[in-house]
Amino acid sequence: MKKTWVISLGGSRIVPDEVDEKFLVRFKELIDSHPSQKFVVVTGGGSTARKYIGALKRLDKKTKTQSMAGIAVTRLHAGFMARFFGKSANEDIPENMEKVKNLLRGNQVVFCGGLRYRKNNTSDGTAAKLAAKVGCPFINLTNVKGLYTADPSKDKKAKFIPKMTWKKFEGITSKIKYEAGQHFVLDQIAAETIMKKKIPTYIVGSLNAIDKILNGEKNFGGTKIEG
Repeated sequence: MKKTWVISLGGSRIVPDEVDEKFLVRFKELIDSHPSQKFVVVTGGGSTARKYIGALKRLDKKTKTQSMAGIAVTRLHAGFMARFFGKSANEDIPENMEKVKNLLRGNQVVFCGGLRYRKNNTSDGTAAKLAAKVGCPFINLTNVKGLYTADPSKDKKAKFIPKMTWKKFEGITSKIKYEAGQHFVLDQIAAETIMKKKIPTYIVGSLNAIDKILNGEKNFGGTKIEG
């Protein structure tokens, strides 16, 4: 049985402003270089989703309506990535976890976006629940190296955190007020899921870090959440 990994791929890595073809080619090369392993890649909505969500919020639409717009964008990104990967990926974009598991049998990589609406949930929460369902580790590829004591883009004194326990991380996220399209390394549901299901979780900011994780290297240059 091939080892499986769930990767949460932020929408802003796919489409920062325009589609980042160079990054996507490198991402595919990374996945292709590990043919003995399987992957579920959950695509986020990123800044594209936040634009639609922001408009709906200004139009006084309910949080659920905002979230559904975000989910639609994540699925658009999943379809785009699956088409880009071609034969090694799924043709149909799954909308439930059982479908994801079924698609893993015939594909090296399965792309999906949000599966269904759930209150206070983002694509990271979906990814964590899929990792629990499949029984595998979870990698979150974001736009920062890992966890910090503060937002490194705003605080130059922010210190990098290489390791953190599930319980401590869940305690931090539980204090953050949820908003549709929120921008934090992992949402509250993801933090709760990885703690309850004891899922080894990696927060990374580069493809090189993921490569090191897949190769079993301990010093991968990101944050590991466990214990």
